[in-house]
Parts: sequence; structure tokens; C-alpha cells
Amino acid sequence: MHDLAFIRSHPGEFDAGLQRRGAEPTSDRILTLDARRREVATRLQEAQGRRNEASKAIGQAMGKGDKDTAESLKAEVAQIKQTMPALEEEDRTLGAQLHDLLAALPNLPAEDVPEGADEAANVELSRWGTPREFAFTPQEHADLGPPLGLDFETGAALSGARFTFLRGHMARLHRALGQFMLDRQTGENGYTECAPPLLVREEALFGTGQLPKFAEDNFQTTDGRWLIPTAEVSLTNAVREQILEDAALPLRMTALTQCFRSEAGAAGRDTRGFIRQHQFEKVELVSVTRPEDSEAEHERMTQAAEGVLQALELPYRKMLLCTGDMGFTARRTYDLEVWLPGQSAYREISSCSNCGDFQARRMAARYRPEGEKKTAFVHTLNGSGLAVGRTLVAVLENYQQADGSVAVPDVLASYMGGVTKLEPQA
Repeated sequence: MHDLAFIRSHPGEFDAGLQRRGAEPTSDRILTLDARRREVATRLQEAQGRRNEASKAIGQAMGKGDKDTAESLKAEVAQIKQTMPALEEEDRTLGAQLHDLLAALPNLPAEDVPEGADEAANVELSRWGTPREFAFTPQEHADLGPPLGLDFETGAALSGARFTFLRGHMARLHRALGQFMLDRQTGENGYTECAPPLLVREEALFGTGQLPKFAEDNFQTTDGRWLIPTAEVSLTNAVREQILEDAALPLRMTALTQCFRSEAGAAGRDTRGFIRQHQFEKVELVSVTRPEDSEAEHERMTQAAEGVLQALELPYRKMLLCTGDMGFTARRTYDLEVWLPGQSAYREISSCSNCGDFQARRMAARYRPEGEKKTAFVHTLNGSGLAVGRTLVAVLENYQQADGSVAVPDVLASYMGGVTKLEPQA
């Protein structure tokens, strides 16, 4: 959500930010609605004031025996009461229109975010690791995985496309990755482990920006709740409608959860394999900070995600997303893209975003700066630390052997119960 005071003071700057995001300039519509709403609110306030004043004067006139004045005042109060419902309704309508208009607009990009329409304009910032040289032609995980327990057929038979059934050591490796990530983020990076709900109310998805614009990308239950597309929703909304103490910040939370996405906007993309599923697991990172600390926290969060890839010895690159490729709520986003030798390409495995106060305004999440009476909006950040299924894909492709087996990364040894290799089953 955007700050109306900022739009009133800097309409040109606001429109320029929207245009960088590929959105139409909207300040004129916002300010027109805002002026109308404020004018109606003033008239309503004046009417309420006059009603109260006249009502008090009726008693005074009656006490003096001035029946004519009292009757005149009663008629005025009655007239005001007749006009007030229309003013109240107009005030509600204009307020709702203004709210809906603001709610549909994306966050403004930070100054250093490159302009561009799509991922082609993203900027590579760094690379880590050297892609392995194979003595054989490496396979994609969709071909390599089925003999090892990545059962696409059973998943599809049970639930349809974009569902997978994991068996045996494949299922254990998937679990090991999630546990390793969670242990690392809590033990080394200072995140507090949480076990949040997977079903949330509509206002939670509004708070983090999935609603109302992206309803089709999410699953809704028959009782009106929504399945979370990421634990970002539950974790970030944990501070919804709260006033936090300065000393409590930063808050750093993490969770390993199932996530659910309809993938409505990804028709035809990655339909083969385990890259893009309707149900998947992810270790999510969420930080709630003071405004002046959020940029440093963004770097810290991204490094926490990078540390997992480095520990698994998976080559990757760090990308700064352009204005056209960022998510709706982000003001700056780093993507980490892991090397997949089967595809001979880098693919996204983590996205870390600084949302500024955009989500906080939608959630009414504030804090009280030390020594001050007034409150201020917090800044929120979120990132993947990492997507478990995509990490499994990266391990399968990078650790595959010529005989179709897959070596288990050394860092996962304690999680695998002595299993050092996934081998094809007859």
C-alpha cells in the first residue's frame, strides 16, 4: 500500500516510479478521489458538529421558555439527520474506491533497480562455484529421477499434472535437504523457527500482496480460507496490526512448510519434471526491521540463502531483478539461480526481496522508535532459504554419476542415515 501523504507531496515522483514498473501514471486519479473524500469528510464533520451544537441549544431554548427557537432548532436537527446518511455513504464509497485503487498498484522500485520489461534486463552481480565437467552427457532430473524414486506417474494419477510422489531414498534426500536448511538458518543465521498455519484468512493474503490482484494464482477452500503459496504469508502477518517495541527489532523468522500454488500464470512452463509444482516445500526467511536497517538486512538475508548453496557446493549466480521482473510487493529483489547441467542453464532457486513499508501499510504493522511517542511503519523482507524441491533437482543433476546413480552431498551425511548414494531400482 502506498503513503497518501507522499503522493500528495510528490505526485510526479510517484508516477515516475509506477512508469518504471510498467504501470500507468495514477496520481491524478488518486488525488482527485482523495480531494473528494476529504471534502465529503469535512462536510460530514461540519454536519455532525452543527447537529450536536443545535441539539444542545434546543435544551437551552426550552429552559428559557423560547418554544419558537426550540422548534426551529428541532427542524434543523431533523434536516441534518436526513442528509447525514447520504454523506456517510458517499464517504464510505469514496474511501473504498481510493483503497481499491491504491491496493492494485505495485510497490515503487528502489533507485538502483535496473529498468526493463522482463528477465532479459536482469543484471548479473556475481557467480559462485565452477560448473562440473562431466565425462558423459548429463541428464535432466526428469529423466534421471524416476529410477531413483521420483515418481511422476503416481503423482499425476493421484492428483493430476504438477504433482509428484517421492519414494525411498529420494523422499529421504528431500527431507534431509529441508531439515539441513532449517537447521542452518536457525543455528547459524539467527532465525527463529516457526510452525505457522497453512490455511489463512483473506486479510493475510491481502497483507502480503497476493490479494486481490493474484487470486487466480492461489487455492481457496470452500470455507473461504486460502492455502498459503509461501510461508511468507503466515510469518509476515504474525506482526499484523501490532505496535512493536524498538528493542524487539529486527525480528527474524523461518519455517519449513508445504506451499500451494495454482500456477495459473505459468501455463505451459516447466510442465515436465519437478521444477514447478502445485504443492512443494520451502524454507522461508522473513525479517521485520526498522526502516534504516532494511537494506543491510536484505544483504544479510541473501547471504543466508547463498550459504546453503555454498554448503551443498552447487554453483549459482546472483541476479538483481529489473523493474519488470520484480514481484508486486518488492522494491528490490535478488534472485539466486543455480546451475543445472542437464539443462545447461541457470534456474531460479531463491528470491530475496526488500518490500520496504509496502506490506506493513497493508497490515498496519508499526513500531515505536526508542524515545519517541509517535509510531512508524516497519519494513518487511522475505526470501527463500531455499526452495526444497528445486534444490533436490539441483543435487540430482550436479551429483549424478555415469551409471545413473546420484552421490549424496557430504554436508547431508548426518541426515541420511548412512546412505551415501541414490541408486536406480529395478
